[in-house]
Amino acid sequence: MRIPYVFLGALLAIVQSANAEVASPPVLAPLKQQAQAAQLSANFLARFSYRPVPLDDALSARIMNRFIKSLDPDRVLFLQADIDRFMSHRSEIDDAIEREDLRIPFEIFNLYERRVVDRMNYARNLLKQDFDFGAQEDYSALRDKAPWPQSESESNELWRKRAKSDWLRLKLGGKTDAAVRETLDKRYASALERAYKYKSDDVFQSFMDAYTASIDPHTDYFGATASADFDISMKLSLVGIGAVLQERDDYTTVREFVPGGPAQLSGKLSVGDRVTGVGQGRDGAIKDVMGTRLDEVVQMIRGKKGSVVRLDILPADAGADGTHRVVSLVRDKINLEKQAARKAVLSVKVGEATRKIGVITLPAFYEDFEARRKGDKDYRSASRDVAKILGELKQEKVDSVLIDVRNNGGGSLNEAIDLTGLFIGNGPVVQQRGSDGKVAVKSADFPAPVWTGPVGVLINRGSASASEIFAAAIQDYGRGVIVGEPSFGKGTVQTVVNLDQMVRNSKPEFGELKVTIAQFFRVNGGTTQLRGVTPDISLPGFADPTSFGEMSYDNALPWTQVEPANYAPTGNMMTLLPTLQSRHDARVQRDPDFQRILEDIADLKAQRQKGVVSLNEAERRKEATAREDRLKSRAQVSDAEDPGGDDGLQANERSLSADIAIENARKKAKDVLLDEAATILADEAVLQEGVLKAATKQSGNTDGK
Repeated sequence: MRIPYVFLGALLAIVQSANAEVASPPVLAPLKQQAQAAQLSANFLARFSYRPVPLDDALSARIMNRFIKSLDPDRVLFLQADIDRFMSHRSEIDDAIEREDLRIPFEIFNLYERRVVDRMNYARNLLKQDFDFGAQEDYSALRDKAPWPQSESESNELWRKRAKSDWLRLKLGGKTDAAVRETLDKRYASALERAYKYKSDDVFQSFMDAYTASIDPHTDYFGATASADFDISMKLSLVGIGAVLQERDDYTTVREFVPGGPAQLSGKLSVGDRVTGVGQGRDGAIKDVMGTRLDEVVQMIRGKKGSVVRLDILPADAGADGTHRVVSLVRDKINLEKQAARKAVLSVKVGEATRKIGVITLPAFYEDFEARRKGDKDYRSASRDVAKILGELKQEKVDSVLIDVRNNGGGSLNEAIDLTGLFIGNGPVVQQRGSDGKVAVKSADFPAPVWTGPVGVLINRGSASASEIFAAAIQDYGRGVIVGEPSFGKGTVQTVVNLDQMVRNSKPEFGELKVTIAQFFRVNGGTTQLRGVTPDISLPGFADPTSFGEMSYDNALPWTQVEPANYAPTGNMMTLLPTLQSRHDARVQRDPDFQRILEDIADLKAQRQKGVVSLNEAERRKEATAREDRLKSRAQVSDAEDPGGDDGLQANERSLSADIAIENARKKAKDVLLDEAATILADEAVLQEGVLKAATKQSGNTDGK
C-alpha cells in the first residue's frame, strides 16, 4: 500500500535533467475527479462485468503492460532501464487506484513526453547530415516484440535507421534532397509540438483504455469527448456548422462540407479555408486558435442549435499575411448521411439475361437512443432506413438484394434484430447469456418480411458484433448466401453506464463505462465469438487475422455453445451452394481484376512476413521497378487507373487538392469484390427462380392427377 516516492522522484529527475537546454513539455498531474472515476470504474467492473476480474496484483501488471504498449508500441522511445523501473512497481497500480492515487501512470506519461521531445530533436538533427544509401543495411518495420534499446547510443542507432528509411521512401518517390529535408523536418517538428499539447484528460483516457482493455477487449471508458463522439456515431447527427475540418500546418483547415449544412448554404466558406479564430455569439470575443488541437477547435465550433458562432478565416488562396475575414454562422442539426445506409443498383448479365441487384451499404447499426426514449415516432435508425430503401428497390424491380456490411463494426443490438426481421418477418434472431448463466432469446417481431426475394450478405474481417448477429441469422435461417471473409469474431454484448448517474452526481465529471454484460449466441446454438461467421462463399481479403480480429486479443473469451433456439429455417441455401461455388470458381479464374487482387494479397503477405525493409537504394529501386512493371502490364489489359507509386508522404504532407484527389480516386476505383458478390447474387436469383418454377410445375402435375 506504500506510495512509490522513490519511483516518482527518479522519473522527475530524468525528466528535468536530460537535455536541459530543450524546453521541457508541461508536467501533467491527475485531477481529483479522475482518480475518483478510476476507483468508481474499478468497483463497478469487479462486480458487474460478464467476466468479473478482481483488481489485484495480476491485473495491475497487465494494466502496466498495456499502458506502456499504448505509448510506445514500436519500442523506439523508452529505454530498457525505463521499462525495468516501471515494472518494479507493476503490482502497485491496484492499490493506488483504491487510494485514488494516479501518480504512477502520470509520471510514466510525463517521461514519455520527454522521450518524444528528445527523440524528435535527435531525428531533426540527423537531417543535417547525408545518408549512405549504398550501404547494405536493413530497418525492422515490425518492432512490437523487439527488445527495448539498452542505451542511448543504441536508441540513436535505431533512430538513425528510422530517419534513413523515411528519407529513402521520399527519395524514391521523386523528392530532391532539399525537399526531403524540409518534409521530414516538418514531420518531426509536428510530432514534437504534439508533446507540448497533451493535457491531463489525454493521460487519464490512455490509462483507462489500458485498464478496461485488460478486463476484456470490448470494455471501454469514455471521457467527456469520447462519450460525445459515441453519441454522435449512434445518432448520426450533431449540432454544428457542417464542415469537415483537418489539421494542416498548425491551421484548422476546411476539408469538405456536409451537404445542406450551414457552412455550405452560407456560401461564405471554401475548401482549404483556414480557421484562425473562433468567437461565440454575435459579438463575443474571437479567440485565436492557431496551433490549437483540432479536437478543441471542433468543440468550440459545436454548440446549441440556433446559436451563432463566428469564425476568423484566412482564405485558402491567401498567404500567411493575407487578409482575414469573419464569417458568422448559425449552428444547426447536421445529419451525417455518409455514415447512413445507402443504395445502388448494379446490372449483372447472367447468360442471355440481365439481373438487377440492389446493393445496400450499411456502415453501422446506428440508432438515436435518446429520440426513441422520448417517443419520437421519426427517430433515426439503421433498420428504418434500410426498410425505406427496400421499398424503393421494390419499385425499381430488383431481382435480389445484397447487404454490404464490410467494415461495419456493429452498434445497436436491437437494430441487428430488427434488420433481420426485415428478411425473416418474426422469429428468434439471437440468444443472449448473462453473467448469471441464464439464456434469453431475442426475437424479431414483424408481421411479415419486408423483402421476400433472394438476399445475400457481404462481410469481411471488419464486420463485427451486430453485423455478425445479422449475417449469422440470415445464414442459420437459410435465408440468403453469406459472401466474403470470415468476420471479426466479436460475440459479446456491451452496455453503457453513466458513472455520474450511478453515484447520483449532479454534474458530469466521471464519464461513462462501456461494459461487457453478456455473450450472444446464434439461433443454432453456436457463437460467433472468436471464430466469427464463416462465409458460404469465400472472397479474399487484405486483413491479417493474426493482428486484426478477436483472435488477436490475448484475453478474448473462448468459443462455446448453448442449446439451439426454437426456430424454423425459411429456406435451404445448401442445395444451391455447390452450383454457386462452381460458377464463382470458374468466373474468377478468368477474371483478371480478381487475379490481380490475389497477387496484391500475396505481395502484402510476403512483406508482412519479411518484416524488414532494405536501406540500400539500388535494392529498393529494383523493387520499385518490378512493381511499376507489374502495374504497366496491368494497365495494358485493364482500363483501371494506375494508382501510382509510393510517394513517401503522409496524408497531411500533400497539398489538400492532391489529398482529396487521391481520396476521390479510391472512391471511384472498381470494387472487384462487390461486383463478384453481386454476380453471385444474380446466380442465386436465377437458381431460386428455377427451383420455384420446378416446384410450381410439380404442383401443377400433382393437381392434374
